[in-house]
Formats: sequence, C-alpha cells, structure tokens
Amino acid sequence: MRGAFAGAPLCLLAYGLVRLSDPGHGPGVAWTAGHLALALGVALFGAVFPGLRRLTGPSARAGRWGAGVATGLGLAGAAAVIVQAGIDLAVGFGSADRAGMDRLFEQIQSRPWVEPVVYSVGPMLFYVGLLWIVGQLAVRRRIAVWRAVAVLAGTGVMAVSLDLIPLGALLFSAALSPLGRDLAARECAARADLAYAGA
Repeated sequence: MRGAFAGAPLCLLAYGLVRLSDPGHGPGVAWTAGHLALALGVALFGAVFPGLRRLTGPSARAGRWGAGVATGLGLAGAAAVIVQAGIDLAVGFGSADRAGMDRLFEQIQSRPWVEPVVYSVGPMLFYVGLLWIVGQLAVRRRIAVWRAVAVLAGTGVMAVSLDLIPLGALLFSAALSPLGRDLAARECAARADLAYAGA
C-alpha cells in the first residue's frame, strides 16, 4: 500500500518521459515501454484510491457516501485507462509503422462504445474521483490543502498537453507519496490502540 502511493506517480513520470523521447509515438520499444509504465502506474492507483478512502477516517454518512463514490469513480476511470493502454500496446505490436497504427486505431475507435468508454469519458472518471477524494480530505483537514491544490494543478497541466505529463506526475508525487507513510502510521497506531484496549 505505502509503495503504491510513491510508485504510481513515478510510473506516470516514466511514461511521460518515455513519451517525450519518442517523437514518432510508436511503434517500437519506447511505445511499448511507455505504455507498460502507464498501465502499471494506473494499476497502482487501484491501491491508492482505497488508501485515500481510509484516510478520510470516521465520518458522517454523507462523508462516507462521498468517499465511496469518489473511490468507485476513480477505480472505474483507472480500469478505462488500463484498457486503453492495452489497446495501444496491441496496436503497437500489430503495426509496422505509425500509418499502420493510425489505421488500426481508426478501426477500433470507430466502434460505438470504444471512444467514449476507453478514450474520453472513461479516463476522465479517474481524475474526477481523484480530485473529489483529495478535495474531501483537504476540507476535512486530513491532508494539507496544498496537496489537493497540487493534484488539481497536476491534472490541469496534463489536460493542457500530454507533453506536460512529467510535470503533472511530479505534482502528483509531491502530493501523494507521503500519504502512504501517513496511512501506514495511522493504521499502526490504531492497531496499537486496539491491542492496548484489549490488554
């Protein structure tokens, strides 16, 4: 769990840097390595979202509901990005050049459900869920407000240009990496309190 908070943004950073090193954007080793890093990073968010939900701590019913919905949206968005990365990897493996990739992408994305679910609306849920839950944590003073602002800024710069993914990943890393340690410390303290109460 603690490693996921540090590893997820670092994998996104690796993807962004590899992408910048590949001006042709596939196919080839850089395309494959970059998308494997992307898939791994987003998969690690599958552990980060539940961890963030646990950081919300005990709350009113509305707060629990909000954290649960944010987590669900984030995980659904993460799943969409992983499917997208899988498609991109398959297209890269199945094409001899960028023109061939474009033809395959057109065939795949022309199906009615693929573009919105995998390439537009679906991935947006990842960011909606992440911003929602870190915003809730900041409002409840479970995390510093600047961490939520950093996540918002990271999301914003990545939305402006994919070339800014490394900057966005660094902002995510600054905001999220220490939270894994905080969560581990809180859960350790809670277990110690339970053990003391039962002694």
